[in-house]
Amino acid sequence: MTSKQNRVLFFPYFIWIGLFVLIPIGLLVYQSFIGINGEFTFDNILTYFTSATYLTMTLQSFLYAFIITLLTFCISYPTAYFLTQTKRKDLWMLLLILPTWINVLLKAYAFIGLLSQDGSINGFFDWIGIGRQQLLFTNASFLLVATYIEIPFMLLPIYNAIEEIDSSLLHASRDLGASSWDTFKTVVFPLSLSGVRSGIQVVFIPSLSLFMLTRLIGGNRVITLGTAIEQHFLVTQNWGMGSTIGIVLILLMIIIMLLTSGRKKEARKL
Repeated sequence: MTSKQNRVLFFPYFIWIGLFVLIPIGLLVYQSFIGINGEFTFDNILTYFTSATYLTMTLQSFLYAFIITLLTFCISYPTAYFLTQTKRKDLWMLLLILPTWINVLLKAYAFIGLLSQDGSINGFFDWIGIGRQQLLFTNASFLLVATYIEIPFMLLPIYNAIEEIDSSLLHASRDLGASSWDTFKTVVFPLSLSGVRSGIQVVFIPSLSLFMLTRLIGGNRVITLGTAIEQHFLVTQNWGMGSTIGIVLILLMIIIMLLTSGRKKEARKL
């Protein structure tokens, strides 16, 4: 295939990237320098980096994203490892990723039905004598639902990475007298780090900008950067401040992707 044919094939891709990535980012950058009254200003940027409210919100977003990523990793890695040892691994994997076919909004409302005061869980608590508890609109409920939704996205890349490990390496490790734990520690885990890094990317980055779950499950008690962007664009109509937070969020995502991509290359060298 000639270079001219390659350019023709890449043309629709460049059009897509330009229309739906570069132009929207350019509009965000432009809007971040526009004040609420339409004047050109640097106040949005200065306000973000000097306001304790926005800096605290950024730290909270990182904290929630870190906890969600850690919980999904702690659940997904053992699950992926044991799945590779089962006979019907494809069937089990299909059952585990099946919830991703359901809309996130439907899953959120399903959890509202489970965790509300009149929900199934509180009904069970009332039946055994504990009494109804405030389960919905709490930090714990937000982390629970967010973790549940993100698990398949951590599970799949880790499973693929473990599944691609050459079985001869595992046999060689055991033949040399290594225990199952030593084999896992020195062979399986290092060779599966590429999947772990990919899982961190697809879980941590979206978790930074969650806003729908913070409203439906957290009841606006959980405030993240995504929530602030939604509020500025739809409620306060301060598009300049919302654009500034959006640009900061994009830069944070790029930094995370660069860091994890570098580590992914190091994992391949192992």
